[in-house]
Amino acid sequence: MDILLIIKAFIMGVVEGITEFLPISSTGYLILSADLMNFWTKEKRDLFIVVIQLGAILAVVYDYWGRLWNAFVGLVTGKAQGLEKPRQLGLSLIIATIPVMVLGVAFSDFIEEKLFHPVVVAVMLILGAILIIYAEKSKRPIIAQTAEQIDFKTALKIGLCQCLALIPGTSRSGSTIIGALLFGTSRTAATEFSFFLGLPVIFGAALLGLIKHKDALQTSHDWGVLGVGVLVSFIVALLCIRFMVAWVSKKDFMIFAYLRIITGLIVLVAFFGFGYQLAG
Repeated sequence: MDILLIIKAFIMGVVEGITEFLPISSTGYLILSADLMNFWTKEKRDLFIVVIQLGAILAVVYDYWGRLWNAFVGLVTGKAQGLEKPRQLGLSLIIATIPVMVLGVAFSDFIEEKLFHPVVVAVMLILGAILIIYAEKSKRPIIAQTAEQIDFKTALKIGLCQCLALIPGTSRSGSTIIGALLFGTSRTAATEFSFFLGLPVIFGAALLGLIKHKDALQTSHDWGVLGVGVLVSFIVALLCIRFMVAWVSKKDFMIFAYLRIITGLIVLVAFFGFGYQLAG
């Protein structure tokens, strides 16, 4: 057993758990972390980065099981306890998921081959930060206080924003939260809708990754390394979900904008000043 590889997988799990639901780009940080640690071969690393996100999204299922089940029952039966429009959340999530699923399947190979680059990550980190600052400084009426109140038109707009997250460094959480804020949801509604929207997207991406790279993990040790990453990301993400909800109930997202800018500038300096390149 390669203990060093297990330790690296543990670290990657921590990075994923911390960054998945913060608007700072989990994929960008995972790509940079994996490269700095020279983590695994390229094919195994790329698969690991996609599948490890399952741990974080399972934390959402665990923490929001009641509301998610209620949304499912409402979607199927049209009856859900305590909801004025029982099908709205379930249908809104489906509508918001369609654009990124279509584009993700169509351009996944191009994205992996051309956009997994430090400059792309850095630029998108900084551009995303600018959008966060703009969203926080803009004044707009609140049309949805909870995720269940987000209507279909707003859901589609949020789903189109989520497509930007196909570019590494953008952040799925960041693009959906910023979009939701700009379209008139509260911070809590934007954050929770982003949590829920990650379910079909991340499950779909992980399944697609496993199908495409099914031969990459050849031994029980390989699967064990992946399992460590998924388990650690689940535990850390569970803590971060609760932190995030508590944070947005009292404060804004400006600190995450500053963190994105700092990280992006560091990567640009490393690339242009010291010739930093992602490992192939």
